[in-house]
Amino acid sequence: MSELHDECGVFGIYKNSEETDIVEETYLALYSLQHRGQIGAGIAVNNEGRMVYHKDHGMIPEALPESELARLGNGWIALGHVKYSSGEAVDHENLAPLVMRYIKGQLAICMNGALTNYQKLRNDLNKGAAIFQSNGDTEIISYLIARARIRSASIEEAVRLAVSELQGAYAIVLMSPSKLIGVRDPLGIRPLCLGRIRDSYVLASESCVFDSLGGEFIRDVAPGEMIVVDKDGMHSYTACKSTKSALCLFEFVYFSRPDTILDGVSVAKARQRAGRLLAQQHPVDADFVCGVPDCGIESAIGYSMESGIRYATGLIKNKYIGRAFNNRKKNSQYLMRIKLNALKHNVEGKRVIVIDDSVLKGDTSKHIVELLRQAGAKEVHMRIASPMFRNPCFLTSDTTPKEDLIASRMTSDEICRYIGADSLGFLSVESLPEIARECKLDFCDACFTGNYPLDVSETSREDKYSQKIK
Repeated sequence: MSELHDECGVFGIYKNSEETDIVEETYLALYSLQHRGQIGAGIAVNNEGRMVYHKDHGMIPEALPESELARLGNGWIALGHVKYSSGEAVDHENLAPLVMRYIKGQLAICMNGALTNYQKLRNDLNKGAAIFQSNGDTEIISYLIARARIRSASIEEAVRLAVSELQGAYAIVLMSPSKLIGVRDPLGIRPLCLGRIRDSYVLASESCVFDSLGGEFIRDVAPGEMIVVDKDGMHSYTACKSTKSALCLFEFVYFSRPDTILDGVSVAKARQRAGRLLAQQHPVDADFVCGVPDCGIESAIGYSMESGIRYATGLIKNKYIGRAFNNRKKNSQYLMRIKLNALKHNVEGKRVIVIDDSVLKGDTSKHIVELLRQAGAKEVHMRIASPMFRNPCFLTSDTTPKEDLIASRMTSDEICRYIGADSLGFLSVESLPEIARECKLDFCDACFTGNYPLDVSETSREDKYSQKIK
């Protein structure tokens, strides 16, 4: 159970059939992306050029009540977004989609990712007397598009000019009065894919959305590609080029749902491979293997298959508490106990191997070991389906400071003693790419190795999020 804060989730649909309820499809799509963000959600609908939207804090039912959905109407283009709090203030202005009005009409936009040149872009826009309502990356991008649109013949050209100024990781979905547009960053760090629901084209962060809606997964959006959907169909353009690619490996470890296919690789299969590799690299005798729900389960199954040690349930998760529950600071040990409990009937008197996806601060791992010991476990052997997480990631929606990462200041043996396990083993850095060996892209493993795929020297998320919006 990682403490890493989640990504956001984006969705867009261009309706080509009167039978399609565009608000309903967007609402259901956000349920499939709920794991990527549980702090807030929003939907924007294009009703013949007039954009109506609603966004609020909370999970889908709280943020998007039926009364507000009915108010949105049933237009031809819609955007949806689920948000993790990230380091941004969780003010209403930081929720998405962001809907703005400018000289060419209205524009709605949402994104997943982070800009590493945010501060430079914001300073430049400030010099041009820009007035900001939020401290989010999305507003920066919308300003750049609006500025570029004045000198561009089309919205596509304006988007291309705008993204040429961006540095970082992003999957952007936006709608103009007549078009749905999606753009993936030139390194392909953040995922974005294209699908079809009946006759309607859809863009989403993960392919599991199309399965959930009974649709068809067409393909992943290529790094640097811009997809445009309008009345004439779907069109593909190159928005920005790069000679390399760097898909975030943590998408396979934690962010994505196991039923997602990500750039040619099943996430569930990748996690099972991680478990198999763990069994090879860190074998130990035990009575059974269990996974920390939810992201450790597939890796635990892989460990079990490779080692021959049976798989069983050792931990039970409260299904009514989402990942965002970890955000609460008050009495954190009590809150973790409500979220997770040991199955004493299976654990008592047993030697247990417990598989988790990652260790960041170490407190959750320590709590899990304590739970299993209190339930009567004879031995607790912790295995982690990723390498030691030593470096902050500046390319996600949140950044854990380096000094808070336990692996940046402790060895594996020291971490083992801290969490109270009988043994601890991490997946080796060298074997990590093997879990997704069929992937069409190369990988970003900066959180494990410190080798960032782009310049992050000017990135300071702390400075960004400390800005006061007046």
